[in-house]
Amino acid sequence: LHMGKTMKEDLTVVAKYIKQLYPPEFNVFSIYAELYHNYFASQAKKNAESHLEDKDIYLLLSWVHNFYPKEMRKDHALATELDKVKLGSLLPSSLSKELEKKYLDSEEVTVKNSLSRCLDKEIQRWKEDKEPEKLNGHFQSELLGIFVIQSIYSGQKRAEDISKAVGEELSCRLLKELPAFLRSYRDAFEDFKEKSKKHRYYKPILIANINNCWNFR
Repeated sequence: LHMGKTMKEDLTVVAKYIKQLYPPEFNVFSIYAELYHNYFASQAKKNAESHLEDKDIYLLLSWVHNFYPKEMRKDHALATELDKVKLGSLLPSSLSKELEKKYLDSEEVTVKNSLSRCLDKEIQRWKEDKEPEKLNGHFQSELLGIFVIQSIYSGQKRAEDISKAVGEELSCRLLKELPAFLRSYRDAFEDFKEKSKKHRYYKPILIANINNCWNFR
């Protein structure tokens, strides 16, 4: 953040006040821009090659795909000048792809585990002596129906905020996880139907799970 702010502010000063003090053939703005970019890129590469936590990988990818090319280099005070300079990306393509894979693998596991924990909690609730919650007057499982959908949607949204391509890749992965989750849900529900017919709230629980189907569709 400090480097980005410094680069943006300094290049704005160069564009507004310093450039015109030199002959055009000196390409003063281009020289400043390239030097700042090279230093920024070297620091990004150094960070990318070190051990990063998942949140750090996400932040670095956000800089590579989003903050740097879209917010900094498209700033109204700099865009015209920077368009003349071929600065390239903050990271080499191979390193960027490596980070994207790590992020996608991690996010896929995170969502998968989240869905599994959610189903475990729901199964536990079926065993309790409690009537299911009502939403808009109908029995429904807010935990299962809404939480699962939000987990998948928020995962997709985070990935899309990095780049469209990363978002599409994660969507493909999560759309494979959803059927697997639904099969586990179905198997657990079938087991409950067979073994828990004497449950005090057997019928409301059945209704709540049937109502969940509309959300999942």
